[in-house]
Amino acid sequence: MNSILKKLSNLFGPGSREKEEASAPSATASSAPPASSGEPPLRRRVIQAPVIMEQDEASRKSDKVLIKAELSGMRDSLKLMVNRPLFDGYSWHFSSFESAAGSRLAEAVFSVDKVETLLVQGSTATVTRTEAAHVEQWKEFGEQLGAAMREAIESGEPLISEEIKKSIPPEDTVRQDIQKVIDGEVNPGVAAHGGLIVLKKVEGNTVHIVMGGGCQGCSAADLTLKQGIHNAFRNAVPYIGAILDETDHAAGTNPYFS
Repeated sequence: MNSILKKLSNLFGPGSREKEEASAPSATASSAPPASSGEPPLRRRVIQAPVIMEQDEASRKSDKVLIKAELSGMRDSLKLMVNRPLFDGYSWHFSSFESAAGSRLAEAVFSVDKVETLLVQGSTATVTRTEAAHVEQWKEFGEQLGAAMREAIESGEPLISEEIKKSIPPEDTVRQDIQKVIDGEVNPGVAAHGGLIVLKKVEGNTVHIVMGGGCQGCSAADLTLKQGIHNAFRNAVPYIGAILDETDHAAGTNPYFS
């Protein structure tokens, strides 16, 4: 009996537990790489790698002059959008080759054959032709314009003459002068057809209008705006630039022309 108790004591007593712990390999020792004799153990280092953000193609080439062309729906004008300002905060309408004198950008555009007018607004240039053209002719026309504009921009010369910049009055003056034309000339002319022109806002020398009544929703609204209102505005207030129609013509029901 005593011999059995002695064996159990040796198996489950504290002494046997200490022997097992001493003989079992520790997790730390087994996970560490074996160190060569005479060399200190290697230490782990945590490296904070920088985050690299991918940029789009235009951003990476922002130092280059990028020009995108867009033909209007009626195929009567070509808008060229540039990745930098051409006339920041303002706009200007060049109606002829002679009016381009002193403005490097306008001179370059009018050097292209068959250019009729040029409208510069912010970072865009809208060009009309002296004659109608099909899509392939517009494409060739746009390539010539883009090359001429790029050369002018890369020259580093002022794109719009200082005389033009100095001729543009404050916004309040532009607003008052345009409102006089609307009240005294434009609206009396369209009132007979149930039409109404409202000056929505002025930004720099860019005019925003809304056409109401009989002018809204007519199929010839673009023609009315360009041939009538544009001429009246530019003849009376020659220093205005872009004239933008913000009318929702899809909501109109009373046609201007019958």
